[in-house]
Amino acid sequence: MELQGVIAGALHLSKHEGQRFPNRRGSFELGAYGDLVPDEEAGQLNGSMTAGRDHLAYAAASTEAYFRAAAASLAMRPGASEPDMSAALLKRHYGLTGSIATLSSEVERTVDVNLLDGRRLILKTSATAEAVDSFRFQTAAMAGLQGFTGFVAPEVLRTTSGALMFEQEGMFEQEGMFEQEGTCGYLQTRIEGIPLHQATPTPDLLFRTGSALARLDLALELVSVPAAHRPVLWHIGCWSRLIELEQYLPSPSIAESVRVAMAEYAEFVEPQISDVAWQVTHNDPSPFNMMVTGQGMGFIDFGDGCWSPRIQDLAIAASHVVGDSTLPLGGAEHLIAGYASVIALSALEAKLLVGLMRARQSALILVNYWRSHLFPADAQYIKKNVSRAEHGLSILAPLGVASGEAAVLAAMSSFQP
Repeated sequence: MELQGVIAGALHLSKHEGQRFPNRRGSFELGAYGDLVPDEEAGQLNGSMTAGRDHLAYAAASTEAYFRAAAASLAMRPGASEPDMSAALLKRHYGLTGSIATLSSEVERTVDVNLLDGRRLILKTSATAEAVDSFRFQTAAMAGLQGFTGFVAPEVLRTTSGALMFEQEGMFEQEGMFEQEGTCGYLQTRIEGIPLHQATPTPDLLFRTGSALARLDLALELVSVPAAHRPVLWHIGCWSRLIELEQYLPSPSIAESVRVAMAEYAEFVEPQISDVAWQVTHNDPSPFNMMVTGQGMGFIDFGDGCWSPRIQDLAIAASHVVGDSTLPLGGAEHLIAGYASVIALSALEAKLLVGLMRARQSALILVNYWRSHLFPADAQYIKKNVSRAEHGLSILAPLGVASGEAAVLAAMSSFQP
């Protein structure tokens, strides 16, 4: 089945012709999604929340409406065809000027700003309605993390009016150009360092990465953020529906590996996921979003952050570093040990972790092959993590539930920095 009309319904862009997004009953038009868990409660909840509230949050993110809206946000380009008003927005809302260089981005427009005084900043902007909630979440999360230690996070620079972000409510002219109504954005500091994917993944570095990620999660547990329940396709509640995208996988062998991993997730992990601790998470600690800096491990790009199982951050980060076929967990042992040295895993978390890692690898493969089909010109960037996920999934494939749990327990007790 071809993908058609993904954008039109949810974003009310009826003038655009596209593709439809498949579901179990055929295909559907995308519609608006309303938060089923009130956002005003998000900042009041933490990892000790009751199982009932966990179940409610998971149920909300598992609905078809949530899935439609979340898919729609990744089914459009980040506005590359729109005039780049970054310099004008920077001047209007921050009183700053500097050189602008566009960076690769899957959703919003992201630019590198070099100020005249030598400072380097990152400006993110978007004209989509969905970006408002996303930017509110991101800026509140990063602002709330300031002052915590054990990791590095970007700092949000406030607008000239003192706000964490700007929301453009009307058209205005700046230097002969008209800025688009509905544009929103924010400005942040740029973390200087080496992305983890460019660093040598020594056991010590992976251990430090895991411990820094745990400290980030401890901080996020205390941070109050809005829009934690907005639609995010990478939310674990969407995973059981993602298998509908297997038609875009390039080979039967990859498709079979993904089907097996997702079947295990649906049968064993999903029924128990509400019983682990939930909180606000980064939800995308990939090697492109973790930076080795002189001040410690840095974390960037909170755009996929949401209310999810805390162990999800560990599962995602660990899934990305599975590469050594001589080890049961492919080298993720070291990162898992580092995380567990700061936050002890519960017995259930240790039991579910490998299944979560395999499901996240499968989700990454499914979503990015689908998006590469939508945007073939951007396929290389979109699939930057896919080969790593495919290789990692092949390494974890022999592990069953019991052997996976045993490998995690062994990693927690055996590996030290």
